[in-house]
Amino acid sequence: MTLRCAVLDDFQGAATAAADWSPVTDRVEVVSFTEHIGTEDELAAALAGFEIVVTLRERVAFPASLLARLPALKLLVASGMRNSVIDHAAARRHGVTVCGTASSSTPPVELTWALILGLARSLVPENTALRTGGPWQSTVGADLEGRRLGLLGLGRIGSRVARIGQAFGMEVTAWSQNLTPARAEAAGASLAASKEDLLRASDVVSVHLALGERTRGLLGAPELALLKPTTYLVNTSRSAIVDQDALLAALHRGALAGAGLDVFDIEPLPVGHPLRSAPRLLATPHLGYVTWDNYRTYYGEAVEDIRAFLAGAPVRVLG
Repeated sequence: MTLRCAVLDDFQGAATAAADWSPVTDRVEVVSFTEHIGTEDELAAALAGFEIVVTLRERVAFPASLLARLPALKLLVASGMRNSVIDHAAARRHGVTVCGTASSSTPPVELTWALILGLARSLVPENTALRTGGPWQSTVGADLEGRRLGLLGLGRIGSRVARIGQAFGMEVTAWSQNLTPARAEAAGASLAASKEDLLRASDVVSVHLALGERTRGLLGAPELALLKPTTYLVNTSRSAIVDQDALLAALHRGALAGAGLDVFDIEPLPVGHPLRSAPRLLATPHLGYVTWDNYRTYYGEAVEDIRAFLAGAPVRVLG
């Protein structure tokens, strides 16, 4: 019997190019979905009859209500070893095994710095002007050396962002609810006295926190009002940590120099969404983990997960 495997959000058609699926194709038919499926009704219809689903990061939620509508589903593979949008308890109740894969922190670190540098040197407007016959030099760049980089979160990704900040000659400070002076010092940063102190004093603020009850809405209108009008805010972590409406209002009134976003409340971001035309915004379509090396890991280990499941010995089981 041939099983069917759906690969979701394969926007670039890269899933089969990034990994060798031949170890399972004798028993599994692989179907890539290159367009995002937005609603639960559409997902239930599209995935009906699929025994295996491979989902990318946390772009598609699998709540109990959806899992109940997918009686054929037996294996759900998620890239990364943590996924907050899968109802793991419901998956167990419905007999669905959930497995993960390894994931590198390098790509989001590099993208964070691409956004910081792009903002500081106005790379997009200057490139657009150069290519379209616009003015020669219309902006003045912001220096990074000697400025303060404030990191909200100093974990696996934040600590690497800190080291690059030091290489640029920046003073690095960090804050999170459980961060200690010793841990901050080990990453080459100083511990800010409070979140508010970090926001007031930083020239660049970058978010590297996990989303949870304590971090949801961590930066709202009162917190954004603490930023200097020359400060840049970057979020490559989770959209819900920063109040999107408050940030949009702050950008329109010039309350900060600019923002770099890779994450959004709605993904893909709808055509006509106000963030698409917001001033002082450098935005990318959730590219944080989208690199060939990471895709080779994601999809290569997805194949391993499927093969192990078919052999009756699942690996990297989540939840």
